Amino acid sequence: MSTAISMSEFLRTRRSLLHPADVALPDYGGRRRVAGLRREEIAQLAGVSVDYYTRMEQGRVPNPSDAVLDALARALQLDEDEIRHLHRLARPQPPLRREARPQGVRPMVRRLLDELTDVPAVVMGRHMDILAWNPAACALFGDYAALDPAERNIARITFLDETTRELYADWTSCARENVAYLHLEAGRHPDDPQLAGLIGELSMKSADFRRWWAEHPVQDKTSGTKRFHHPVVGDLELAYDTLRAADDPEQALITYAAEPGTPSHDALRMLLAWAAETPSHER
Repeated sequence: MSTAISMSEFLRTRRSLLHPADVALPDYGGRRRVAGLRREEIAQLAGVSVDYYTRMEQGRVPNPSDAVLDALARALQLDEDEIRHLHRLARPQPPLRREARPQGVRPMVRRLLDELTDVPAVVMGRHMDILAWNPAACALFGDYAALDPAERNIARITFLDETTRELYADWTSCARENVAYLHLEAGRHPDDPQLAGLIGELSMKSADFRRWWAEHPVQDKTSGTKRFHHPVVGDLELAYDTLRAADDPEQALITYAAEPGTPSHDALRMLLAWAAETPSHER
């Protein structure tokens, strides 16, 4: 997808989410032809002409200034992830030349992963590919080794594997987060053919993905809480954190931990003990 099209969709969808009351504009009543604010209202809030904003929303302004982008961000009430995304769309970088060989796990990240015996952890690479994992992650999510390497992808598993829908207590929230992260990645690497292929595959195979992708959400993968309903130990609430090396942000160590002294902590310990005693082919 071109950055011009992405810019158009991003501005249009963000404009559609706002209403006059959200930005202290008078609402004179009557039925609006489109959802959200009008173009002239965003232009007024940003301090630009209606013609200029219209061309921005059509992706026809080749080099908008930082001041204009920041004014638009304030008018559209964008968060930090969305602001960075807007700047990337406005000034796309030349495509990176990546090596054709598969992405490898950094040695230090591998060491950290091996040390985490009681905490489910995976290494996520480009396009949300799963590069490595520990036994605790298999106990929680399933045996990644049983999957074809091409299928080891967080977004693909989330949308196309039915058991994953049952594992997440709030599957919709988790799935939407994946869509938002892929939009962020598409803004960073608009010319990445593998990323475009993944997005195209998920759009064809999942109506949910297709619908949420059209909303153009943007969110980085950082930290938060996920709730699970595991078939062996029942309900779990785990905090996740995403750790990236400063010199290689394209791979991240994602850990899942339970608060000590909670039922989730006890359930996680039971799960890991069960997994240690059960051969993988019997799980």
